[in-house]
Amino acid sequence: MVHTLPLRVPLVDLGDSTALLTDRYELTMLQAALRSGTAERRSVFEVFARHLPAGRRYGVVAGTGRLLDAIEAFRFDAAELEFLTANGIVDQPTAQWLERYRFSGNIWGYAEGDCYFPESPILVVEGTFAEAVLLETLALSILNHDCAVASAASRMVHAAHDRPIIEMGSRRTHESAAVASARAAYIAGFATTSNLEAGRLYGVPTAGTSAHSFTLLHDSERHAFEAQLASVGDGTTLLVDTYDVERAVRTAVELAGPGLGAVRIDSGDLGVVARRVREQLDALGARDTRIVVTGDLDEYGIAALGAAPVDGYGVGTSLVTGSGAPTASLVYKLVARADGPDDGAPMRPVAKRSVGKPSRGGRKTAVRRIDGHGTAHAETVSTGEPTPGPRDRVLQVPLVAGGEIVGRETLRDARERHRRAVAELPPTALQLSRGEPALPTEFVDGGPRH
Repeated sequence: MVHTLPLRVPLVDLGDSTALLTDRYELTMLQAALRSGTAERRSVFEVFARHLPAGRRYGVVAGTGRLLDAIEAFRFDAAELEFLTANGIVDQPTAQWLERYRFSGNIWGYAEGDCYFPESPILVVEGTFAEAVLLETLALSILNHDCAVASAASRMVHAAHDRPIIEMGSRRTHESAAVASARAAYIAGFATTSNLEAGRLYGVPTAGTSAHSFTLLHDSERHAFEAQLASVGDGTTLLVDTYDVERAVRTAVELAGPGLGAVRIDSGDLGVVARRVREQLDALGARDTRIVVTGDLDEYGIAALGAAPVDGYGVGTSLVTGSGAPTASLVYKLVARADGPDDGAPMRPVAKRSVGKPSRGGRKTAVRRIDGHGTAHAETVSTGEPTPGPRDRVLQVPLVAGGEIVGRETLRDARERHRRAVAELPPTALQLSRGEPALPTEFVDGGPRH
């Protein structure tokens, strides 16, 4: 049974401040910059991935809405300041500065649900060094997790070829990560989640019936099925592999009739068992009863079941762990800063030259190049103003302007955007075999930004 709540703009009540969801070195840098007189220099930070996980063809932007909520709650109240000063983490002048902290800068980013590629500037944060550097850990914590989950979820959705997938990973990860994972998976195309908090906070449709323990609780499988059918009706999904699958299917149809909604298989060779169950259901007259399979599935397992008579999937562990890539490997780097504290001080590009970890200086813009057939063929990243062609897409949108959140949207918008973004990628993007990113990233040195 699926329960759907209205999809709305998620105004999440985070309760406590998010200011201490950060690394200590952010405050160490802040304190030193305040002392050196460089804290108020205008700065630009960017979030990007130097590479995609091995074999992945594209990444998916997710977590933007959660990040905007977290930035809004990023305040150093009395409790946070007491902890910082009592433990000698910051000095008194720094604490006084933090007490007044409100991010007042600008943030642009790829819209949630869009795809990204190596070096895509998916988030651009502009403000003073002091106020922008404090957001590093928060931004990376949220985006690295949610982008990893959404990227894995997108691969699973396309491996399923329009068969619905339920997200059911809550018992395999941290309780807060479970909610974020359900949200990210829904953006990438999952149909439902088992997580009720994701339903309450974000309006993600929820679904769920019973586990093996419910069958084991009763004196017989028949009694368990009778109890579930009496409680939620014939449209429910009955779990049929606690004991003997063939006997369970026969009992299920005998009790529910041909209107039984679905049966779930959670063990064994899922393809072989699904075929046998389909034949049995059809022979019993339950031709419309669906077959849902679960049990440590990932995108490869789903693809392998493509020819099996399966109507839906449930995915847990692989989803919430990013299917082998639990982080998107995003970084937050300073790419430009002013020569002095004055608003009119000239900006200069800055970049790391570290071996294996270089960065490119200058504030970037990005355009996705689209050919005459509506297919993307390149990602152009420039240090100048974007120069899109008639079919191209400018990828960054305003998220925060002058400290005010301007980029909130519904989860439905992000979900639909992801559908469109994947549809415009070349066919190689959907291959599960190892290969290069679906789009090359082209770098262009542009003129000055105004």
